[in-house]
Amino acid sequence: MTDELRGDAPASALLLTIDGRPAARESLVEVTIPVYNEEKVLADSVRRLHSYLAASFPFRFVITIADNGSTDSTFAVAQGMSAELPRVSAVHFDRKGRGYALRHVWGTSRADVVAYMDADLSTSLDAFLPLVAPLLSGYSDLATGSRLARGSKVVRGLKREIISRGYNLLLRAFLSARVSDAQCGFKAGRTEVIKALLPAVEDNVWFFDTELLMLAQRRGLRIAEIPVTWVEDPDSSVDIVRTALADLRGMARLRFRAASRQRPLPAGPDRCTHAECYPANTELAAPEQHR
Repeated sequence: MTDELRGDAPASALLLTIDGRPAARESLVEVTIPVYNEEKVLADSVRRLHSYLAASFPFRFVITIADNGSTDSTFAVAQGMSAELPRVSAVHFDRKGRGYALRHVWGTSRADVVAYMDADLSTSLDAFLPLVAPLLSGYSDLATGSRLARGSKVVRGLKREIISRGYNLLLRAFLSARVSDAQCGFKAGRTEVIKALLPAVEDNVWFFDTELLMLAQRRGLRIAEIPVTWVEDPDSSVDIVRTALADLRGMARLRFRAASRQRPLPAGPDRCTHAECYPANTELAAPEQHR
């Protein structure tokens, strides 16, 4: 089930639980910033995110900078941010891969809701409360930003626009995707649901979060889609063609993957209790940490 939330709908309207009670303000949200060679933008982005959350976010939060195999001074910058700002921590993985970093941080999180955003903060932070509000109130299990939903505002080059729209068309054609923009680097989920899905996710790089969404959809989970304001970073180091090809391979794998033995997801209101996950097949090394 996918719900598109109107861009002009106040997040406060989603902060009531299904039975009409206010969402618990003591809930904890962990925001992960996966980084690879982001030494130039990381400090400014973390300060900006921390300032925004401290000033206007009505729930408890922590920020985790997850360095996945950087070859520059990114982790040193991350450690500096951890020392400078409260509720900020840094972890380092020798292995490259956004999905690998998110898999470990989310898989060991003690927060009620986990989220991630790209280090360049291309997505406006004004969309963050609308992103997590339906999760904290119990209306949704996962939430994703969308640059293609009604109400979104996007500034990006023609090449990236064509590749993004083409990719999402293929997702709808081959995987019956109901989200409009699976690639947006702005996602969140209820931690118990994410942890139950993680063992089924095979990709550890760029296709990781698309695969997570598709598995959640197959299991009948509730996915909220939030229109965002998004401005392309002209200095982005992401090779969009190479990434798109890797995503196509992941798409083909999901399309033809044989059914495997599964285990149940946690029960919850209005959720398909028959939804299941595959057994874990990946062991994670303990990361270097600085808190």
